[in-house]
Formats: sequence, C-alpha cells, structure tokens
Amino acid sequence: MGGISIWQLLIIGLIVVLLFGTKKLRGIGGDLGAAVKGFKKAMSDDEPAAPSRDADFEQKKIAEQGQTPQDAQQQKDKDQA
Repeated sequence: MGGISIWQLLIIGLIVVLLFGTKKLRGIGGDLGAAVKGFKKAMSDDEPAAPSRDADFEQKKIAEQGQTPQDAQQQKDKDQA
C-alpha cells in the first residue's frame, strides 16, 4: 500500500524529463559518473602508484654517473649534433 508503483515512477520520470530536458539530464549523469569514478579511485589508495619521472630526473642520472651538469649538457649537445 505504501510503496511506489512502476506507473508512478514513470510519471515522475516523464515530469523530470519535461522540466530539465534530455541534454541537462545527460550532463548531470556524466558529472555524477565522473564523481563516482574519482571517489572510487581515491578510495583505492592501497594500490602502489605508477612510477613517474620527477623534475630532477636527469640531475639524478648525472649524479649517479659522476658528471657535473655542465659536462652532461656538453655531452647532450654533442649527441644531438
């Protein structure tokens, strides 16, 4: 008795579509989907992050080789020429 029937849901859905239009409802659905996807990604912090290159990647590489930055730049210029 107190439940909502399928016909009542269809009428409510029709009224919502008439009020907002399909474009706006599609945009809202896309935004909601993106928000849920972002939330799931944020909640799954247990997975290790993919290794990324940081800004001083070449400096670390140069330091491991024992060169000064100027020597490395000269070598890089020679390689490009």
